[in-house]
Amino acid sequence: MVSLIGAFVLAGSAWGAHAYAQFGDIKYPAGFSHFDYVDPQAPKGGEFSLAPPVIANRFDKYNPFTLKGTAPPGLSALVFETLLVGNFEEPSTAYGLLAEDVAVSPDGRSATFRLHPKARFHNGDPVLAKDVKHAFDMLTSKQASPQYAAYFGGVSGVHILGERTVRFDFRRPDADLPLLVGSLPVFSHKWGLVNGQRKPFDQIVSEHPIASGPYRIGKVSSGRDISYERDKAYWGAELNVRRGMFNFDRITYRMYLDNVAAFEGFKAGEFDFIESYISKDWVRQYKGKRFDSGELVKKTLPHRNAANFQGFIFNTRLDKFKDVRVRQAIGLAMDYEWMNRQLFYGIYSRINSYFTNSDYEAKGLPGADELALLEPLRQQLRPGVLAQPVPQPPVTTPPHSLRDNLRQARDLLKQAGWVLKDGQLVNPQGEPLTIELLDNSPSMGRVVTPLLRNLEKLGIRASYRVVDYAVYEKRMKRFEFEVVSLALPGQEVPGAELRQFYHSSLAGVEGSDNLTGIADPAVDALIERVAQAKTRPELVVALRALDRVMRHGHYFVPHWYSRTFRVAWRGGRFGMPEPPDHYRPDAWALSCWWRR
Repeated sequence: MVSLIGAFVLAGSAWGAHAYAQFGDIKYPAGFSHFDYVDPQAPKGGEFSLAPPVIANRFDKYNPFTLKGTAPPGLSALVFETLLVGNFEEPSTAYGLLAEDVAVSPDGRSATFRLHPKARFHNGDPVLAKDVKHAFDMLTSKQASPQYAAYFGGVSGVHILGERTVRFDFRRPDADLPLLVGSLPVFSHKWGLVNGQRKPFDQIVSEHPIASGPYRIGKVSSGRDISYERDKAYWGAELNVRRGMFNFDRITYRMYLDNVAAFEGFKAGEFDFIESYISKDWVRQYKGKRFDSGELVKKTLPHRNAANFQGFIFNTRLDKFKDVRVRQAIGLAMDYEWMNRQLFYGIYSRINSYFTNSDYEAKGLPGADELALLEPLRQQLRPGVLAQPVPQPPVTTPPHSLRDNLRQARDLLKQAGWVLKDGQLVNPQGEPLTIELLDNSPSMGRVVTPLLRNLEKLGIRASYRVVDYAVYEKRMKRFEFEVVSLALPGQEVPGAELRQFYHSSLAGVEGSDNLTGIADPAVDALIERVAQAKTRPELVVALRALDRVMRHGHYFVPHWYSRTFRVAWRGGRFGMPEPPDHYRPDAWALSCWWRR
């Protein structure tokens, strides 16, 4: 909810900015009472329990910022706080939380935050500028996951100006950076101190965080289930950005081995709330007497979110996936229309862009505005980017067919040097083309199986391997995979995260989010143009150009998305406001529901 981007430059250095917006479109004035989508009179109390959206049956640390190990679900959202906080209505605006004021220099080269005098950590200490600087220094150090150093890479320095005043200096004026540093998770400089000696940050594992959020870590069961207890002395309970929110006294995450076990646990009453990600389960299992009686409630909730990015991604560090024609050919082997008809009950729509269902999606041929960005990069672009329509996912509806797509795939593979020998596709060295699709849950098996059959028709020996979540995480962090299914949340205003996912500087950094290994100078240049956008039209054009270039790279086999959320909960227990425009159902329930 706080990974927002933007710029709203104040004249001079006067204080008084209660919010910061990319294009100055701030909905709520200074002194506003509460966000419109919450009930400010919501009662406090009771319990709420849920299964995490990502299956992870065990966690082994309480530091979510380091590379090694698995942190429990909910920790970052419930225990840690940031300088600024976003909301479910304005995707490019954030309001003061730990910082009560923010000022941006006239030249856009720095942002200064004044901390709220009432802000307190769970141990009672005030939140001070030295804590903010310490958190930044730790997160951007080599002891933290490298994604943070990349995320905050535009910051050249952090300076303590007073006990509660801190300034971030930027390497360049960038519309992204003030809100980016506003999303910095802040924790006490005392976290990890033992007898006056500071542990290295990556060795802070079992120590509970010293943070300032509305919840503390409560009961923990064998690294599987975890409860968070509401801090009755929470410093920010009456802030306008917190009023009517975080109402449960206790929030518990129940951990399960797989989706089947999680659903059985839900039916048995082990927890209160679940989101369904499998269309077959939603249609065939979420029914029966308990649903008919209202004991269990099943709802399809509409939303206006940008579509998630989801697909099978290639590890382009491997020689066999370096040729774009090979990647394109593999994509031609997936028959999405058959899947949607036979497996998904027609529930989904096809992903066709990195920014599907948004203004940022490239279409047709590049217009004059896109060409102005792409022409200077002509020598770095793949053939066809400037002269051909942006690639679309293959279809099998008449007059198209899977047979035609496989013929096209065969021709592309032949052009790339792969020939059929004794029923097996081999390269000039006689090495067979094999593919391992890695996963940490068997739920994708019914989707993968028909794809594997189609690849076999091309002479590609493909397999589907499911491993334990801990093994999966380790392999992902070390880039020890060939093809993997990836889902990333859609961003209403894409920005800093693009560098994490697609910039060449992270392609070889273990633990980074550039899993595909994209190392394209044209992509790098366009990511920079996104960061430099000062108006929404400039942002839209830069993102369309970036989308176009990456889609010509065929780095992924696009999946599907839903225009609704499919959720269920225990009936009669909870009160809730109307859902806002832009939200995740679990985040909405955790922050805005209450116990009746």
